[in-house]
Amino acid sequence: MSENKRWKRRPPGSTWGDFGADDQLGRLNLITPAKVLEGIAEVKEGRSFCLSLPLDYPGGNKLNPRRHPPELRPTVRGGKPNFNYPVSREDARFTDVVCDDVVLLTLQYSTQWDTLAHVGQMFDADGDGVPEMVFYNGYRAGEHILGPLDWATGREAATHAGARALGVENMAAKAIQGRAVMIDIEAHHGRERKLVGYDELMRVLDADKVEVEAGDMVCLRTGFDRMLLEMKRDPDEKKLHNACAALDGRDERLLNWITKSGLASLISDNYAVEAFPSRPCAEDHCPALPLHAHCLFKLGVNLGELWYLSELADHLRARRRSRFLLTAPPLRLPGAVGSPATPVGTV
Repeated sequence: MSENKRWKRRPPGSTWGDFGADDQLGRLNLITPAKVLEGIAEVKEGRSFCLSLPLDYPGGNKLNPRRHPPELRPTVRGGKPNFNYPVSREDARFTDVVCDDVVLLTLQYSTQWDTLAHVGQMFDADGDGVPEMVFYNGYRAGEHILGPLDWATGREAATHAGARALGVENMAAKAIQGRAVMIDIEAHHGRERKLVGYDELMRVLDADKVEVEAGDMVCLRTGFDRMLLEMKRDPDEKKLHNACAALDGRDERLLNWITKSGLASLISDNYAVEAFPSRPCAEDHCPALPLHAHCLFKLGVNLGELWYLSELADHLRARRRSRFLLTAPPLRLPGAVGSPATPVGTV
């Protein structure tokens, strides 16, 4: 562990400093060239699967009131929509017809990656007895992650700077390709609402003879993806929040397994990987999203949410396989704290 200018104390059980004083990748560091080759070795059929939902799903904003479907519209050319635009309007010699568009996109509306700047915690990293807003590896709110409002002082900035550290561009530069492991929870529990803790997860792994090794990207299929598609962009709010399995982020044995397994990222077809809201906590102060806190804040494990896993999961299950090559870079958008993804699973 390297000495660090940003913190004197690190959270118990965290990886802060383990990958270097200025590390911004966390467990993605475990996706080495050898792990990429292990992923490539899983390609037996040469068949690829799109693991993204259409980016206008789930539809509306019932899943999260702050996240809205993409708004697609043409760019403007000479004050007119630049769509089906005959260039002959500008020069009669030209025969081209042009379409050009722009999108207003909520980056975490549909199939997405969470960066390590997505969720931090109040934590006394400098040892002065006062918790401050910090993120993975001690990067600070207001210094490295900059929004238009300083919540501590109430001061507003003229612009939104975003993540100057831990932004999604770091994930994109890493490229994110390697071996992934599918865990098929729906095959054992159907679409019933269920909190999956350590014991339940181990039973699924044992029954399906699934092994997770350090550097693997772990995918959890719950059936939530197909349920969304069946709703055809008109989701049933009650059903959204009361169907399909989700990890129990309050289960300490489950969190310990995530730590000890060495998994590089944790991905699900559901809303938050973990159940939200989570079970009540016994402490006076605790994370509202305990698995997010454990993965993003402590371990540097990126989370993938709302992925379309069912088609690939069915294919793997029919062939008694669980491993595949995953290629899943996010947008290389400097400063963003989340990103849409169009992952590809190859078998």
